[in-house]
Amino acid sequence: MKRNDWKYLLDSLLFVNISSIAAIALLLAFVIPKGKRLQAEKYFLGLHRHDWGDFHLYLSLSLLVLLVLHIWLNWTWVAQSTKRYFGDRWKKYLWGLSCAWFAVLLFGWVIMKH
Repeated sequence: MKRNDWKYLLDSLLFVNISSIAAIALLLAFVIPKGKRLQAEKYFLGLHRHDWGDFHLYLSLSLLVLLVLHIWLNWTWVAQSTKRYFGDRWKKYLWGLSCAWFAVLLFGWVIMKH
């Protein structure tokens, strides 16, 4: 397969994966009841709420793998675009962006703590 064929396949998998994660999140948030309810009410299509949560987790972990592959296949474009926008500081910017997830987690933790 050519590089562009791999990119198309990977992007298609990313779309299906993200759409599935979003659909399950909507199920967990609005369709499948939580809290003190009868256990029978916490099933949807034969799966318990916790089973849907596990499926959501596995899809999310596979998303991380797909994203790493996506960045790897597009690394030349990422590096060249970052150089064009940030000049000599492009490596520092990419390192900062790579560590931004920690700031997002910290922010979320602070918000949820209060």
